[in-house]
Amino acid sequence: MNHTLPSRPEQPLDASRRRHLKGLSGLMLLPLSARWEPAVASTAPAWPTERRVPGGVALLSLGAALRAPRAWTDMLPVLVLGSPAGWTALVGIPLSTPPGMASLRVQHEAEADIRLSYEVSAAQYGEQRLKVAPGKVDLSATDQARFERERAHLAGVITSFSEPAPSSLRMRSPTEGRRSSSFGLRRVFNGQARNPHSGMDIAAPVGTPVVAPAPGRVIDVGDYFFNGNTVWLDHGGGLLSMFCHLHTTAVSTGQQVDVGDPIATVGATGRVTGPHLHWSISLNRAMVDPALFL
Repeated sequence: MNHTLPSRPEQPLDASRRRHLKGLSGLMLLPLSARWEPAVASTAPAWPTERRVPGGVALLSLGAALRAPRAWTDMLPVLVLGSPAGWTALVGIPLSTPPGMASLRVQHEAEADIRLSYEVSAAQYGEQRLKVAPGKVDLSATDQARFERERAHLAGVITSFSEPAPSSLRMRSPTEGRRSSSFGLRRVFNGQARNPHSGMDIAAPVGTPVVAPAPGRVIDVGDYFFNGNTVWLDHGGGLLSMFCHLHTTAVSTGQQVDVGDPIATVGATGRVTGPHLHWSISLNRAMVDPALFL
């Protein structure tokens, strides 16, 4: 499996080009047309590792433009970062994406939409067989009804796409411990195949602090059938983090947190085989490998 280092969207500018952009910078302060709201327009401090596979991230150059273009994949808005010298779209690739060609719809101001094609390569993920309580696999009617209610609620949580853009695309590990399960593993519970593992598991004793891996806003705190005690953070621009199986939570919905702020402690709630933190990252509603952001 190949790892491609992303190209920087900004290149060194000569003196004349710098003077030209300095003159343009004043235009950025003018009120924007009500018909045009640019994608998040900030300079990315550091990029995640690019991996154009299911569950990975594609970094697609959109070129230079005074204002940030907008971009969509499968009708979903995509995070765009950079500066007038060059913009980049950060596309989360769902685990269900088949290998082959994919495309991004891009709109520059006052121009017709264009399609930007890129290739998604195959990825080989391993298999993990787990033994859990029978009631966590074959649900009772009551538990099934609870799960359906929670799934509908979480389907709304994951749609968050807020501004400003993420202040950091490189994250710290949310807790100390041993990585006990990696992203993308095919999960088999009590002999029954289930959805692939959509996050990173970090084994640690109950009560181990869990901190924010990057600045963000708390958008959901709850106790869920499979996920147990859970916290969601919105980092901006469709980049979200989810933390599951928590013992205690230390934040409330709407609260702003900075990198390193305590948000919870490791637990063993929900469907687990032992105490650990499950950490997921969602980018344009696609669960992607958190290791790409570390």
